[in-house]
Amino acid sequence: MSIRVALKHSTDYRYSDPVLLFPQLIRLRPAPHCRTEIQHYHLNISPAEHLQYWQQDAFNNHILRVMFSQLISEFSIEVDIIANIQTINPFDFFIDDDASLWPLVYSAEMAQDLAPYLNVQAAGAEMQQFLNSLSTSNIGIVDFLLYVSQALLNRISYVERLEQGVQSCETSLSIGSGSCRDSAWLLVQSFRHLGVAARFVSGYSIQLAAADNNFSQDSTDLHAWTEVFIPGAGWIGIDPTSAQLTGEGYIPLCCTREPASAAPVSGNKGPGATQLFFNNSVTRLS
Repeated sequence: MSIRVALKHSTDYRYSDPVLLFPQLIRLRPAPHCRTEIQHYHLNISPAEHLQYWQQDAFNNHILRVMFSQLISEFSIEVDIIANIQTINPFDFFIDDDASLWPLVYSAEMAQDLAPYLNVQAAGAEMQQFLNSLSTSNIGIVDFLLYVSQALLNRISYVERLEQGVQSCETSLSIGSGSCRDSAWLLVQSFRHLGVAARFVSGYSIQLAAADNNFSQDSTDLHAWTEVFIPGAGWIGIDPTSAQLTGEGYIPLCCTREPASAAPVSGNKGPGATQLFFNNSVTRLS
């Protein structure tokens, strides 16, 4: 059984005085490897007097480059998506025989291809302590991925954090809390320290209320999670806020080696104060 839904996401920047916007990069189009069926997609930019160009970055993500030639007082982005939500078995993938058990060892050629996703930041005291607390016994690779994710979930409480950027791994571990993007980056770095190629993902998460889940009403939001590369299976999504593999309702928008290059909107502007307003909604269609 499938459920068609309409997702609407609006972002509105309002400026205290008319400003000059430098080129803005918008990463709000479903990624090529999105498993959810997207039946309709539209992105609208206001004011209408602008130039726009679609391009793909080095990671194959869709990016819209928007350029304004005049001073503006407001910059608005609206995304409309119609998606067909149907059950996805997150464990439906093949794993090469030599990658089925932990520890995972990539071939020399594959490790070279995955080098950007194996790059680690120096581990501070908190990160080293967390890594040392993990068991290194030989278990199935999927069990190991979920084990590490659950260990992180037990350490980090989810909080909504509106400040820009991502906390350092040391900060998230020391205070024991973080937003979805903080936990996603911490999980990326944890897997990389353990020799598993991982990347940061930003996207939409759709939760539909049903008799067999804890959601009281349908909702959607911008979200962040982690993907790891397993030979045979390819990139596998893991949500660090639930310690589960990603299935239906996850719509990846941008997958990169670090969070800064996955920001939904990036670009400089002239001087002046900015107010940000945003709204996300999802509606079931008959």
